[in-house]
Amino acid sequence: MDSICIYCGSSDDIHPDYKQAGRFMGRALAENGIRLIFGGGKTGIMGAVADGALEAGGEVIGVIVESMNTPALAHFGLTRLEVTPTIHERKARMYELSDGYIALPGGFGTFDELFETITWGQIGIHEKPIGLLNTRGYFQPLMAAIDHAEKEGFIFPEHRRMICMAETPNDLLACMKNHQHPKEAVKRWMRQQP
Repeated sequence: MDSICIYCGSSDDIHPDYKQAGRFMGRALAENGIRLIFGGGKTGIMGAVADGALEAGGEVIGVIVESMNTPALAHFGLTRLEVTPTIHERKARMYELSDGYIALPGGFGTFDELFETITWGQIGIHEKPIGLLNTRGYFQPLMAAIDHAEKEGFIFPEHRRMICMAETPNDLLACMKNHQHPKEAVKRWMRQQP
């Protein structure tokens, strides 16, 4: 993996452990020679991830939507900041630039990006690894819901296993490097019904 897209929250009103985890994640990417692709913001975990990568000498590409490209929100100290007219174009560009995806704690925007990425993997649009950095057990309730959906027959076990989850950045990267895309499950899920 040469580049990883990070999805995460931009709120500053959060527990400091979340920002610290973001900084560690950014640093781990840089130390492993992995380019950071992210939403281009300077606040919350988003800014912490970028700062961690930059402090460790990493390459950081931000992709921000035009309406958020303001001094209050945009991170102007990046390797490169790209501006897109719409949120859909922003997400498409981040997807295009990335070899894998990691979600750190966040809200609706993070969940939207994460689930879109998982869904695309499920239907075979990409075969890239997907990870969750489980800081403070943040993703435990989400994974419980996903496990329930699998138990009820809405998700194939192979698709559930596409999601790596770990407590530390290096453990998460190690899991993602061992990713094997469930091609047969994609074929089974996409089968034609008579």
